[in-house]
Amino acid sequence: MEARPAVDDAALGREAMAVLEANWTGTGTVPAPGLYPHQWSWDSAFVVIGLARHRPDRARDELLSLLRGQWATGMVPHIVFHTPEAYFPGPSVWRSQEHEAAPRVLTSGLTAPPLHGLALWWLYQHTGDEAFVRKAYPALVAQHDYLASARDLGGAGLAAIVHPWESGMDDSPAWDEPLAALPVIRYGYRHLELDERHPDSDHDRYVWLAMRYRDAGYSPGYLRDEHPFAVEDPMFNGIWLASCQAMAELAPLAHADPAPHVEQAERIRQAMLERLWDGCFYARDLRSGQLIRVSTVGGFGPLLDPLLPSEHLNAAVEMLESARFMGATGYPVPSCEIRAAQFDRTRYWRGPSWVNTNWLLRRAAAVHSLDHLAQQLTNGTLRLVRQAGFRECFDPFDGSGRGCRDFSWSAALTLDLLADTVVE
Repeated sequence: MEARPAVDDAALGREAMAVLEANWTGTGTVPAPGLYPHQWSWDSAFVVIGLARHRPDRARDELLSLLRGQWATGMVPHIVFHTPEAYFPGPSVWRSQEHEAAPRVLTSGLTAPPLHGLALWWLYQHTGDEAFVRKAYPALVAQHDYLASARDLGGAGLAAIVHPWESGMDDSPAWDEPLAALPVIRYGYRHLELDERHPDSDHDRYVWLAMRYRDAGYSPGYLRDEHPFAVEDPMFNGIWLASCQAMAELAPLAHADPAPHVEQAERIRQAMLERLWDGCFYARDLRSGQLIRVSTVGGFGPLLDPLLPSEHLNAAVEMLESARFMGATGYPVPSCEIRAAQFDRTRYWRGPSWVNTNWLLRRAAAVHSLDHLAQQLTNGTLRLVRQAGFRECFDPFDGSGRGCRDFSWSAALTLDLLADTVVE
């Protein structure tokens, strides 16, 4: 295991802030230096949450910087390209500038988990800045309207992801079955940096899916009728539900009606229970019409719902705490059930633990007043970063760091966890 000098909480907080300062470009925060040189949507939402109590000015700038990339359709893209640094797939693949709904800044054509409503609510809770709520609120209403109008491909109230990248959990085994149904794709070039970091991944299929969507003009009709990858993901929709509830609470500050957000949250809740639950929450492949029966950390996303029925809550928490997940590892929370054939502690989202999903589950535990579980998640996550630093992800058994160093969401969410630890 990677050794690291012991640090106290104050020093750990200073280190976390130093990482975020180093990763700030002047227009946004990159996830990590070098490999991820642009602004990622999901990452920025976590940065806003982490900075809310420490640098609210930067948290506001972070969210506004990301929203500069919002399309006229309301879609918030998963990447906003703010620097000239090379990255694949970059602007030449997405060609956002050719789409009339795209903004002036270059972006990808996909979206990401819509955590931004919750991030805005988090920022308001710690700053009381009503003026900023009024400034950002309309853009997030448009984001939610986009999901409801363009991404409810199953017609039941859930948003479908149309690419593994939209989940934020790129190489999750939850996508293996729908990807296996696609044609075998072999491009004549290789992306060595990505191949080294994601061995045996379906990267060529990822690029093929992105280019098919692009060549269809990013059309919602194409997604509904022709696009071969469409999955209702419990984590994506659990996050959307949490943001709907946050937006309902923020609506009066923006002189708006909270009812549409409450109604949307109820539609998501009922659809998740009816379509994604079978003893636990699974993703649903809309093209096959079947649940994807592999248990991953994404299956705990619906725990973010404070109105989740107790029978579903208890069953999901029992699984989380069992030997299938937290009960058999030294650190929380493996990204795939450890008894599954697909589990691999060395491969992205197929086994390693991540600070961001730990934080989301810790938030879910707090929503349901599961104080012991929340404390376990807090303590275990802080142990990871104290021992291995602000790594991209971690081995769930020995806590060693994997992936990039100085990863922004790991640093930002450490700040948030430390702030609560001081209070407690």
